[in-house]
Amino acid sequence: MNVSVKWEGVYPALLTPFTADDQLDLPLFEKNLHAQLDAGIHGFIIGGSLGEASTLLNDEKIALLESALGVSDGRVPVLVNIAEQGTKQAIARAHEAESNGADGLMLLPPMRYPADSRETVTFFSSIAQETSLPIMIYNNPYDYKIMTTVAMFEELAKLPNIQAVKESTRDLTNITRMRNAFGDRFKLMGGVDTLALEALLMGCDGWVGGLVDAFPQETMAIYELAKAGQVAEALAIYRWFMPLLELDIHPKLVQYIKLAATATGIGSEYVRAPRLTLVGAEREQVLQVIQTSLANRPVLTTVH
Repeated sequence: MNVSVKWEGVYPALLTPFTADDQLDLPLFEKNLHAQLDAGIHGFIIGGSLGEASTLLNDEKIALLESALGVSDGRVPVLVNIAEQGTKQAIARAHEAESNGADGLMLLPPMRYPADSRETVTFFSSIAQETSLPIMIYNNPYDYKIMTTVAMFEELAKLPNIQAVKESTRDLTNITRMRNAFGDRFKLMGGVDTLALEALLMGCDGWVGGLVDAFPQETMAIYELAKAGQVAEALAIYRWFMPLLELDIHPKLVQYIKLAATATGIGSEYVRAPRLTLVGAEREQVLQVIQTSLANRPVLTTVH
């Protein structure tokens, strides 16, 4: 039985841990999931950009889904990301996710092809009509070169299972545009770590996080304090967190965040080719950021 997706709170975009011989490291994956649940996160997202989706085989995605469903055991929803070049393939992945127990989907626009507005709306709509699962549209024109505009969401609003938006435009005014246009029709989830507190204060319902993969407690503290109106306390943690959060907006975010998760004991550095693990001065520079932050880790404020 599917877990209801409320589209609020903190949803880690999960890393995919590998072994030294390039197999899925499911025990380490599950260790990270338990750390996330212990911190109080609200949902899991499998196979996103941070999960190295483009390098995963379909059966590996299913193995990760089954593992996450087992750990979650109905406590939080488990979402599968769909990132495909073709509509037919995207529909097939949606069917697989649904038949294997996923609670919801995150949809990226078509990969590689710079689809226009009509093509993008048709792509999203075609997938939504082929599944009963609730859907979050990933709006990230910065990385994927396709902007899902308010006018496009007016069309998508006709489909009841398109329920949420991962807001990664890097334009905070877009949150207000969406609220002005649609009220609460779409749940909004901030999707850029370095704008996360701002997005929450502008009215986002939740945070799809990256550094949460290494620092779940701190991520949850910021979310809970922001939602409780304890902005000064949230801001103090956020300012400490910012050098780490900036690791999320780099082309090597996977390697950087995996290094952070290794430092906190809930990840490993292994990545899948063509990515390579960090070496030399770059690795030392990122480690310095991580180690400096760990040395100054804040005492977390509780909500009152």
